[in-house]
Amino acid sequence: MRIEFALNGKALSLEVDPGRTLLHVLRQDLGLKGVKEGCGRGECGACTVILNEKAVLSCLIPIPKIQGCSLTTIEGVETEEGLHPLQKAFIEYGALQCGFCTPGMILSAKAYLDENPSPTIEEIKEAVSGNLCRCTGYGKIIQAIQSVTGLPKK
Repeated sequence: MRIEFALNGKALSLEVDPGRTLLHVLRQDLGLKGVKEGCGRGECGACTVILNEKAVLSCLIPIPKIQGCSLTTIEGVETEEGLHPLQKAFIEYGALQCGFCTPGMILSAKAYLDENPSPTIEEIKEAVSGNLCRCTGYGKIIQAIQSVTGLPKK
């Protein structure tokens, strides 16, 4: 089947097998390795992308569902001016460690902050609660996201 959608701000038309997931098309067909495959069951958040301005788990999205949609991966977050403020904050606060969860964390945080630019600490925690990190213990991740919002550090 042919699908058409916007990927990282650019129109795209692809011939795809309708039985595949968005995750597999992004990684295998389009070479977007920033989208990570973790559990493959929607439990870890490693495959998070932004679909129509909402953070979603690409391993759970059948590829036909993206017809006519707008999709952002971590590869599309950087601008002509450089890294997105969240990307810079993750580096500055050491919130990356192994880096496997980082793209999903950043995209979950970005989608949430685009909708709610002044969240509380609890709202930040909730926004990334679907993303598992095995390295940092979340403290540095929360601090990095908090730094972008302008909330005072605790």
